[in-house]
Amino acid sequence: MSAAPEIVPLFSTPLVTIEVPDAGALNAELRQVIEQREKSHPSTRHSNLGGWQSSWDMDRWGGVAAIKLLAIGRNLANTITVDRKGNVGSGPYPGYFAVTWGANMWANINRSGHGNEFHSHPGAYWSAVYYVDDGGIAADESLGGELEFMDPRGPLPAMNAPHLGCAMAGGLSAGATERVQPKAGRLVMFPSWLLHQVRPYLGDAERISIAFNLTV
Repeated sequence: MSAAPEIVPLFSTPLVTIEVPDAGALNAELRQVIEQREKSHPSTRHSNLGGWQSSWDMDRWGGVAAIKLLAIGRNLANTITVDRKGNVGSGPYPGYFAVTWGANMWANINRSGHGNEFHSHPGAYWSAVYYVDDGGIAADESLGGELEFMDPRGPLPAMNAPHLGCAMAGGLSAGATERVQPKAGRLVMFPSWLLHQVRPYLGDAERISIAFNLTV
């Protein structure tokens, strides 16, 4: 009997998700300040297709809760970032390095029919989305509003034989997209160059999220 083949996922792309502890209290504070901001400031327009998007300086007007969320994001980035020698970006041991993360941060409110077109975040290293309110999507997937990532290889893996895949994690969606389900309290972090969009939200509530970029 021949040995089992080893499949190595070359050039894999990191996608990091965490459930933020004590998110209920944090989200209540964030929702209050975001809804107040929407009443007093018009929406900006970037990739958003409808909905309201704040200016990119939420760390200045979002209060303590926004600063706390950004600190959580910076700490997460430190745990998943290494230098080319493999040293982790935080830790009390010899050889560790430190990264000072610059940031910009903004809030989004999507109502029925709203979404975001495919885009990336030039100039940043990590980008992240945090869900203050999933608008009921976590309980009902038919409401849409998912965060969708495009395969960075484009359609190439599916060009010659679109009915075939590879027997490995992610092998069935090669050449297509992957979706992440919103959930209140969930933080999703990914490389800023990775193309992504928000599918239209089909619910009757509010899908409230916060996005931020981390730059070196």
